[in-house]
Amino acid sequence: MKNLEGEVDITVLLTGDIKSEFKKLATSTKELLENFKNYGGNKIQYQFELPAEGMEDSLKAVVFDSLVSMGLRPTNQQVQVKEGEGKNQRQIFPGAVIRYGDKSIAIDLLQGQVQKSIFNSDDLLDKESLNSAEALLEYKFANAIQKLTQKDVPVVAYAYGNGEPPYGFPAVYSAFETLGRNFVVDTVNVKTVPFISPEDYAAIVIVKPGEKFTDDDKFKLDQYVMNGGRLLFFVDVLYAERDSLQNGELIAYSRDLNLNDLLFRYGVRINTDLVADKHCDKIPVEVGSIGGQSQKQLLPWPYAPLLQPGSEHPIVKNQADVLGQFVNSVDMVEADGVTKTVLLSSSVNAYTMPTPARIQLNSLQTEEDVNKFNRKNIPVAVLLEGKFSSMFANRASQAQLDTLKEYNQPFLRESKEPGKVIVVSDADIVLNQVSETVGPLPMGVNKFTKIQYANKDFFLNCTEYLANKKNILDARAKDYALRLLDVKKITEERTLWQVINIIAPILLVCLFAVFYQWRRKRKYTIA
Repeated sequence: MKNLEGEVDITVLLTGDIKSEFKKLATSTKELLENFKNYGGNKIQYQFELPAEGMEDSLKAVVFDSLVSMGLRPTNQQVQVKEGEGKNQRQIFPGAVIRYGDKSIAIDLLQGQVQKSIFNSDDLLDKESLNSAEALLEYKFANAIQKLTQKDVPVVAYAYGNGEPPYGFPAVYSAFETLGRNFVVDTVNVKTVPFISPEDYAAIVIVKPGEKFTDDDKFKLDQYVMNGGRLLFFVDVLYAERDSLQNGELIAYSRDLNLNDLLFRYGVRINTDLVADKHCDKIPVEVGSIGGQSQKQLLPWPYAPLLQPGSEHPIVKNQADVLGQFVNSVDMVEADGVTKTVLLSSSVNAYTMPTPARIQLNSLQTEEDVNKFNRKNIPVAVLLEGKFSSMFANRASQAQLDTLKEYNQPFLRESKEPGKVIVVSDADIVLNQVSETVGPLPMGVNKFTKIQYANKDFFLNCTEYLANKKNILDARAKDYALRLLDVKKITEERTLWQVINIIAPILLVCLFAVFYQWRRKRKYTIA
């Protein structure tokens, strides 16, 4: 803030007649921006506005559409119009628009919190989520200002050549959109490119490869890491797709990607098992028929676990649940000089199933054996940091060494500087579902329940941590004390506390009056 070269103009879209929870969020936002202003002086300007206030409906719709296109999500809330005139639905945008010169960024103040619906339903978030959103305010505003003011934007490459979903494929629409809003995005064909330089790509993202990696493929990735490059793996080691459940069952079995030796050298092993978790999402299951019409019901699906932060690392701290699909467990193995941090894990009620395994939909209609869920906090995403050793230290072929010589690159047996690699044992985390009516949905949205989880936030934080060497993710790591009332206790003890707060004071006043009169009468009565 002290080193800003130009004026940063911030418009916060939280004001007017809004719910108390949002007023609290707006107040916290104002306090933060005042703090920013103390450092940035007149180069930080902010105001609170209600979008499209006073405009006609046609113009208001245009403004709202532009805000949605910038990445803000509308929220409906009921407000009291006037006393005795009932309530009215009002659309609000819990976000802000930040401008610097001719560039602008919109930030969603609720991003990273689980939303109960993406279609503008009322009461989208619970109070705990709103409080968590407050904890992330500093990071979101500072991160947006940094993006606007930085002169060099990191280049992130999307790898292909090994069966990854191609650019333009509906399931990766949200992933490319997320990357495109924050980085310069390029693609790299690992099969055909002779050498991958960290000077070209700050980080490489590998999403759901479906074909074997050859030794040459792994050599290129390995030397990229040894030269200071960062890798982000989202890998499915099993053939297990929910589309296959249309026939009522599927067989989950190993997909040999030939990546085990590379990942093992870096410090992790992805197991060919399935994580089942009681803390999970729901899917529609046919439970019968009435009048020839099939009846479906949303039932918990333990193979779609809601993954939780596995540590206090800034990437995942204060983050809501991340939706997974046919997730594998990850073991951490010995790797000298490498620090391992669990980013995502299962809940405390989970277990792992060996594969090959038959998964049947009708098993959801039976009561699961509670004793099965006897494992807790099973790691599924791990951050590796430190000095990596090359997998090819004693096995590089002459052809591979000759290729490096053509680019005047020496073969490195260990990384030149501390590096970073993130391994996630589920590629579906970053793949978006596709609605038959709406098209590609945002990452982390269940098209059946309309709930949005924090997948996009997790994906973006991982990429930021790897690609942006001057990132400010530490602002996410602040401790934030939640001071919330116990809703269940309030409901159960409502009458008791009403009596204590309303009737008890009246009784005390009456007792005091009786005592006062008795004492006065006794004192002044003539015997």
